[in-house]
Amino acid sequence: MADSIVLVSGGMDSAVTAAIAASVGPPAFLHINYGQRTEGQELKSFNAIADYYGVEERLVVDISYLKKIGGSALTDAAIEIPEGDLGRQGVPLTYVPFRNANFLSIAVSWAEVIGARSIYIGAVEEDSSGYPDCREAFFAAFEKAANLGKKPGAEIKIVTPLIHMRKADIVRKGVELKAPLHLTWSCYRDETLACGECDSCLLRLRGFTEAGAADPISYRERAAF
Repeated sequence: MADSIVLVSGGMDSAVTAAIAASVGPPAFLHINYGQRTEGQELKSFNAIADYYGVEERLVVDISYLKKIGGSALTDAAIEIPEGDLGRQGVPLTYVPFRNANFLSIAVSWAEVIGARSIYIGAVEEDSSGYPDCREAFFAAFEKAANLGKKPGAEIKIVTPLIHMRKADIVRKGVELKAPLHLTWSCYRDETLACGECDSCLLRLRGFTEAGAADPISYRERAAF
């Protein structure tokens, strides 16, 4: 039986989070399709990471209602993915309204069924794109609400091991734990070749550069840092 549930998007942060969870005990992996532009590639990466860790207890859930709700460049084709700008202030167009609350609600439901006591999510507050649902205070509040709303029994802990790390630190941790960074996908725009220009690609490329490591995936353009 799994000790924990890990939300695995297929991106680098979730892969490193999975490596951390796997070092503690056997995890179950949860992946959520929500109508995002790179849904197919993210699912492929999720399954590849799950295979890498030999995780048989995995669940893929579709909540494409987030695409119907819209309001994000990740789910609405009419909203263009902006050029990357790591100095941008405020909430970016790629923010999916209250996405992490939806994800965590599903994870808590599954945790109740399989008896998992921890839910790992690779959210980053220190070096992120400015998403309000990636803040430590949000996860603390959600954990409290989840434990108030679930059936009686041992409490569920929401674990955010990367929350105060910068991308370079995440890269170093991934290398240290031999996480399958070569299987991950971070690009917001494309499914075949990472654009190298969106915020997510730029954060990743800067992280690898600052960590003094080579990014194992290919890009159409590689920004210099």
